[in-house]
Amino acid sequence: MTHALSIRGLTKAFGAKRAVDDLAFEVRAGELYALLGHNGAGKTTTLRMVAGLLKPDGGAIEVFGVDALKDPTAAKQLIAWAPDEPLLYDRLHPMEYLEFVAGLWGVDARTARARAEELLKWLGLWENRGERCEGFSRGMKQKTALAGALIHEPRLLILDEPLTGLDAAVARQVKDLLQQRVRDGATVILTTHILEVAERMADRIGIIQHGRLLAEGTLEELRARTGEARATLEDVFLELTAEGQGTAA
Repeated sequence: MTHALSIRGLTKAFGAKRAVDDLAFEVRAGELYALLGHNGAGKTTTLRMVAGLLKPDGGAIEVFGVDALKDPTAAKQLIAWAPDEPLLYDRLHPMEYLEFVAGLWGVDARTARARAEELLKWLGLWENRGERCEGFSRGMKQKTALAGALIHEPRLLILDEPLTGLDAAVARQVKDLLQQRVRDGATVILTTHILEVAERMADRIGIIQHGRLLAEGTLEELRARTGEARATLEDVFLELTAEGQGTAA
């Protein structure tokens, strides 16, 4: 089985606190994987290390078989990272921003233009292509940032709270785009506190607590661990994390 991401023994400490503690899990190619946990569980720290934005203290990260710590440039070519706060150049128009980002990835100008047009139309931003990003709403900025993450057609898309602050219509557009990318063969890892989203969209779910993997599997497999065959993901999550907290104590 091909793995888009393989993490083994990943560790990161900030002072005396271990944010990520000997973490290990794998994400299969072509799946949508939801990484869940309470605030401070280590989700964002983990994903920042995978994206090459934070150096781990120990462990191994492989992206489609590429050692991300020994060859970070090759690994980053396969990855797109979209943080919870959209990072844009406010004085640029969306088309200018996407062409700029594409250039950083070495995408030729004609291909970049075609991809940018496709993404802006898909996300409902085509009519705004000539407006500066500084005047955009939160939802428009989030969609522009997502388009920027997709412009080089990454094989692994990492999203940290992609639906935070979005209204229902914009959130639906983003979810539709992510599901289409998975159908097209990409792999998506996302964090979200909106558990209904993970319940509906994720092929598999990983729950981390205190920087370690607490549970992993399909929703049905996680339900089996709690003995509640019809439980919602919220119920499963709360029960498993409560058990984990008790074990840790």
